[in-house]
Amino acid sequence: MPETPELSVIVHGPDVRDRLPALLGPLAAHPVPGTEVVVAAVGDRAREAAGAHTGAFTVVPLPEGTGDGAARAAGAARARGRWLHFVHAHDGLPPGAPATLAGHAATLPGTADVLLFDHVRSTWNARDLPSPDGPRLARAGRDALALDERPALLRTAPALGNRAVRAAFWRTHTRALADEDEPFAALAALLLADRVACLPHPLHEAHRPRARSLPPAAALPRDPVDRYERLFALVPDRAAVRGALYDLMLHDCLRHFARTVPPGPGAREFFHRAALAARRHRPEGHRGPAGFEGLRRSLLERDAHTEYRALRTANGARRRAGSAVRSARRRASALRREHRYRRALAAPLDPCLAVFSAYWDRGAACNPAAIAAELARRAPHVHPVWVVGAAHTALLPPGTDHVVPGTRRHAEVLARAAYLVNNVNFPDSVVKRPGAVHLQTHHGTPLKRMGLDQMPYPAAARGLDFGALLDRVDRWDFSVSANGHSTRVWERAYPSGYTSLDHGYPRNDVFYRAGAAEVRAVRERLGIPPGHRAVLYAPTHRDYEAGWIPRLDLAALTERLGEGTVLLVRGHYFHAAADTPLPRPRPGGRIIDVSSYAPVEDLCLAADVLVTDYSSIMFDYANLDRPIVIHADDWETYRATRGVYFDLPAGAPGPVARGQDELTELLATDAWRDGAAAAARTAFRRRFCEYDDGRAAERVVRRVFLGEDEQALPPVLPLKERTPAPRPEEVA
Repeated sequence: MPETPELSVIVHGPDVRDRLPALLGPLAAHPVPGTEVVVAAVGDRAREAAGAHTGAFTVVPLPEGTGDGAARAAGAARARGRWLHFVHAHDGLPPGAPATLAGHAATLPGTADVLLFDHVRSTWNARDLPSPDGPRLARAGRDALALDERPALLRTAPALGNRAVRAAFWRTHTRALADEDEPFAALAALLLADRVACLPHPLHEAHRPRARSLPPAAALPRDPVDRYERLFALVPDRAAVRGALYDLMLHDCLRHFARTVPPGPGAREFFHRAALAARRHRPEGHRGPAGFEGLRRSLLERDAHTEYRALRTANGARRRAGSAVRSARRRASALRREHRYRRALAAPLDPCLAVFSAYWDRGAACNPAAIAAELARRAPHVHPVWVVGAAHTALLPPGTDHVVPGTRRHAEVLARAAYLVNNVNFPDSVVKRPGAVHLQTHHGTPLKRMGLDQMPYPAAARGLDFGALLDRVDRWDFSVSANGHSTRVWERAYPSGYTSLDHGYPRNDVFYRAGAAEVRAVRERLGIPPGHRAVLYAPTHRDYEAGWIPRLDLAALTERLGEGTVLLVRGHYFHAAADTPLPRPRPGGRIIDVSSYAPVEDLCLAADVLVTDYSSIMFDYANLDRPIVIHADDWETYRATRGVYFDLPAGAPGPVARGQDELTELLATDAWRDGAAAAARTAFRRRFCEYDDGRAAERVVRRVFLGEDEQALPPVLPLKERTPAPRPEEVA
């Protein structure tokens, strides 16, 4: 008898807008061991789409008009897997999702009935939009827990596509889980489960078809009052869960009333029924939110329909009036700034003035900071002025001349500077004046797709105006590069007439200039005890996630690695400190949040080993010739949503872990620094540390600011002749 599959993917429903072939094609082309696919095909078109892959799937033909609940039940009846994942025919699956889901489900304890995971969203004109569920799932952790411990999970998107259910659990509760009202079935799965496990990885693509392509039965949202009456019947004696369910009911009823119910007698009747349900199910002593939302809920609970309508009308008028005032103020302020800038453009260029910026005006950092420091030594007649946002000025080194965007002096220095240096781009409003030199330094070696190469990847390209991007690129006179790979990428992704400077990254000079004293000093500043191993964990941003989601259980990792290891955790700068769920740094602590520490090069000098995923820090850190471990737990999803230039697992600078257990094993043994790791690092350095030798800033300053010929600059030192900063064990 065939072995029982771990997972059954149950594709169900009609073929809406010919989306089903795109879903089934990859499933047939890349079968996953331990996984079966059951297609509950509603109608002839769905049956034909499934029949195109004879032998790959179990096909259950169903008549036209079969509801989603009945289709789910029919598919589940033929499924053999231990876990069931229901995927509607108009939805999708990110690459690698079935394998990831099956692998994780196999590790769950028998008490877990539901596995809840993240998803991406798509519409007719956008794909891979991040969901808001990721942070909520990450906070829940990866251990199976009772819903009473984390009732906020009820606020995840109420769909069956973002959760898998144990087959035995399905058979026990088929009537509820096969309900035609999918939000009811999705919430019932959580309410009825013994324990729920969470995985903050997007393993489902929820597609919202255009309204006219929906089946008639789904044309209007279902009345939520009846739904919640039935849901409350499932949890009679669970106070924490009932409180969360009550808040969700009020939120959904008010949203349904505002978006779906037209004015008239029907609106009054719905409001009254919702008010009765609110009074009937309000938990004793329950406290609702404050402010405007609290007022809305209070009016619903009191069945004050007329007052609620008046409140909505007044609030709408207030918002429109406030918006008009704010818009007028913004327009007036923008006109004043533009007028000041245009007046300043009439003044002659100042050949001794250079404007610097880094990371969208976050402060003096990265390649621009290294160039400014070298400029002070070699061309002190050129005065640097930094553009820094008001929130970041307190972090500037004492005595740093700077301007805040929007001020009068900001317009003047931008207009008159002969040199403009940035590691991103200056605003679109900046004019490229004849004689002015724009130096683009970039801020990393590209693994992920950049510039025009992002166009096929909607999650990465969302909000980008590529025409405006090329206009900004046309202002560049010079583009700095750390290696031939970067030069080729920049010239293709940012096509224009600039000159590529194959001089190395100035920010990496310190890796060849720092000595034992500097390494020892930064470790002391960070509170790393002598003789301890410092692991720098620096993950990157993911376009498909709403915020920074920790992909490791840091406490468990440090516990496993023992007292002799300190974990330095560097969150990505796209995420505010408040979004970084880490303990505050403290002397002697084994987990130290260094997300706000600057410069990042100090952290590299202090670390014995780097753990990262797809961050460009790996290319910089490789200059130190110290061990690097890659944690690529979601490589397939990242590659598919962001796009990459090369296969990282195949070309990694060291060992690759696909999960926390594997990473822990690498760091707990000598695998992180053995001969195989050293060989991978050597090949990686040869490819990506091509021009970094400690004299990059000198070459850039002499070429751009002093106008020296390329042949007069110091040649790049061969890799085998370079001496990186000493390792921590050499200076202890």
